[in-house]
Amino acid sequence: MKILLRLWRSLPIWVHFFAAKLVRAKFRAAVAALIFDEHGRVLLFKHTYRKWQWGIPAGSLEHREQPADAVLREFYEETRMQIEAEKLLTVVGAKEDHHLTIVYLCKIVGGEFKASNEVSEMKYFDVNALPKMLLAEKELIRWAVDKLRSEN
Repeated sequence: MKILLRLWRSLPIWVHFFAAKLVRAKFRAAVAALIFDEHGRVLLFKHTYRKWQWGIPAGSLEHREQPADAVLREFYEETRMQIEAEKLLTVVGAKEDHHLTIVYLCKIVGGEFKASNEVSEMKYFDVNALPKMLLAEKELIRWAVDKLRSEN
């Protein structure tokens, strides 16, 4: 499985988008967790299947699943850690396809990180020094930081 995921990651990004359009439903919904530490750094996952490996913890919403439950499930499946959804931050639509992501502000409440087939590492990053990642995710992080600062 790890070999297939590495092979997938080595393909050009346009192949990722094309394949996704072929096999995914016409309209998709996902959930994402934004988690900040006491220093204001954001938690990112190193995904095993992505072209740009670092990204926001996220996953697909399953049929008849509540979004707040989905974000907890996805995080646990990928890390074996428990989180709590503190607040709904926003719902964003992808420019590239028919896709909505429901974004929650979360906090870690238990467990110890264990790598999975999808996530090999997790790490906190300064929001002004993010690694190479999807531009839309960088913009979302910056938007969330501004929103949370304006509320305090």
